Amino acid sequence: MNKRLNRVLLYVVNVVFALMAVAPLLYALLISIMPPEQIFSFPPKLIPKSFYIQNYVDALNTAPVIKFIVNSFVVSLLVTFGQIITSCMAAFTFSFFNFKGKNILFVLMLATMMIPAEAIMISNYLTVGSFGWLDSYKALVVPYLSSAMGIFMMRQYYLTLPKELYEAAKIDGCSSLKFLIKIVMPMSKPIVGSLGVYTFLVTWNQYLWPLLVTSKDSSRTVQIGISMLQFSENQSFGLIMAGIVMVILPSILIFIFGQKQLVEGMTSGAVKG
Repeated sequence: MNKRLNRVLLYVVNVVFALMAVAPLLYALLISIMPPEQIFSFPPKLIPKSFYIQNYVDALNTAPVIKFIVNSFVVSLLVTFGQIITSCMAAFTFSFFNFKGKNILFVLMLATMMIPAEAIMISNYLTVGSFGWLDSYKALVVPYLSSAMGIFMMRQYYLTLPKELYEAAKIDGCSSLKFLIKIVMPMSKPIVGSLGVYTFLVTWNQYLWPLLVTSKDSSRTVQIGISMLQFSENQSFGLIMAGIVMVILPSILIFIFGQKQLVEGMTSGAVKG
């Protein structure tokens, strides 16, 4: 009886927290399809009386939202693939190779995780500015092609793989790069998927760095570009909510389809440090 009661309470708590998380998104979706007269009606209405798609049309006409989404997709995909490649190669080196100063180098790499991004943002801005990369994909992508957290995650997983597998492959004449690509990478799909989903979502939601390095509409990402809707149509809440729904929908879909890989990857390297 106690177990059943505890399970019911657990379900109730989970449902309450789930509703708290979903409620703002659902409210934004409902407002985005309401006609203006219903949005400002009193008492407030939560259910639209009709499907008013003009808010989305106005959002697309007010700002180049599609261009912002394309820019964010390109930047997020490039950063994601870049971090997967650099993290896998660096983690493979720290896991399977023995060289002088390896532990010191790994500790120094981990120490960079304790440096706030804001502390080095100005120096990074001056660097990309001196290269002439402002208002380009290079400024948005290159500074984030490697990640200390990604290297740490991949290394923790690689430490769970038997070293005998690598030694047997070397005896058979397999090179280190071929072993990484043909054997290690297929075995590490959960952690790679987890790193990919996490990196994509973090890059998609970046705000401060794209705000610094972009000034043209053609190079802005969604988090920067969506603010144009608020400044241009301050009282058109339906238009603003329509833009917000278009911006958050891709990240929600990525999370829904990648949540299994995200959870599996986060826990796959927890058995060995």
